[in-house]
Amino acid sequence: MIQYKTDLEFARKLDATDPNKTFRTRFYIPENNIYMDGNSLGLLSKDSEVTLHHNLKKWKTKAINGWLEGDQAWFYYAEEIGKLAAPFIGAEPGEVIATGSTTVNLHALLSTFFKPKPGKNKILTERINFPSDIYAIKSHLKLHGLDPDFHLVMVQAERDGTLSEDRIIKYMDEDIALALFQSVIFTTSQLLDVATLTQEAHKNEILIGFDCSHSAGVVPHAFDKDNVDFAFWCGYKYLNGGPGSSAFIFINKKHFEKEPLMAGWFGYKKGKQFEMSLEFDHERSAGGWQISSPGILGLAPLEGSLKILNEAGIEQIRAKSTKLTSYFIYLIDQILVKDPYNFYIGTPRDPEKRGGHIALKRDTEIRKINEALKSRGIISDFRPPNIIRVAPAPLYNTFQEVWEVVYALKEIIDEREYMKF
Repeated sequence: MIQYKTDLEFARKLDATDPNKTFRTRFYIPENNIYMDGNSLGLLSKDSEVTLHHNLKKWKTKAINGWLEGDQAWFYYAEEIGKLAAPFIGAEPGEVIATGSTTVNLHALLSTFFKPKPGKNKILTERINFPSDIYAIKSHLKLHGLDPDFHLVMVQAERDGTLSEDRIIKYMDEDIALALFQSVIFTTSQLLDVATLTQEAHKNEILIGFDCSHSAGVVPHAFDKDNVDFAFWCGYKYLNGGPGSSAFIFINKKHFEKEPLMAGWFGYKKGKQFEMSLEFDHERSAGGWQISSPGILGLAPLEGSLKILNEAGIEQIRAKSTKLTSYFIYLIDQILVKDPYNFYIGTPRDPEKRGGHIALKRDTEIRKINEALKSRGIISDFRPPNIIRVAPAPLYNTFQEVWEVVYALKEIIDEREYMKF
């Protein structure tokens, strides 16, 4: 175990010995900023810039022929991007497709996997789920003529804001048809035990899926090994695909024969798609859950960014991530917990139970403190009621930046800078 220290020189030594330090040079870091918001929007890499410009040039020079001609023909591009993402979640290439947006993909998945019947017609999720997921779940309950107030079962968080897997499992009754959870909770950064929850769900004949928006690209998963039924996630956080980038779907291969009920022509069997049959026959892969033609300019940056992630390796990324967050927690404990600072950590301290960001809590003035950070060029984000999320991204953030954020917080309190906001 590393014996951390509070001095700046120690942070610089950590950076000097970081095996991933060269990846930072491949990203555009906003000038005069310390960017700690990669869990909201990852930074642009030079590799993504190249792949985006390449596809713009292809559009410019090939026009319609770009769909079927040249390297990375657009007709197969979503599948190729899916292959690049598959290693991060422990899936086979055909089980992952880059398509749509996060909530649209959840709608598509619910249309396939939520099949209520008498006595087994409820959906189980967590009360602290991301609101858009809840909206989608309620929509599908209503589509089936079910009452969300009765047929949506939401597990409460514990007093410390975390979820108990044991409590979740107790709710896995015979009337639950489908369970849906975040792999990493978007507020607290708690990492749920995907394997255990999946195993227990299946014991009770419950299909289970995960929203991996806050874990994909920073936490390795083993979805095939764990037998997860389905998952979905965005491409603009730790995957660094940019605003408007494509999202992703994982379908366990055992479900390929299921019918996608939000059907669209790009989910048709690839080899027969241009036969234009009026009878839908979906591709037996995750690609069968595509609906519309892919947005090529939303896929292109992902090609570059995912290649960087694969080059670094998800295990190496995870190792640095836990080291960064552990260092941040150490500095908070040493410097900012006592009066007048009064900060505390709202994220599990066990590295095996947390994702890539830290929920920094304070019971008063936290929104103003976040604004004071922003005025200093430190980009984090506020989540009500009392959380600043700090996300040191392993590919482009440094240990010195973590140190600077903590000491900036100290100065903001010492000088009462937050009172300006």
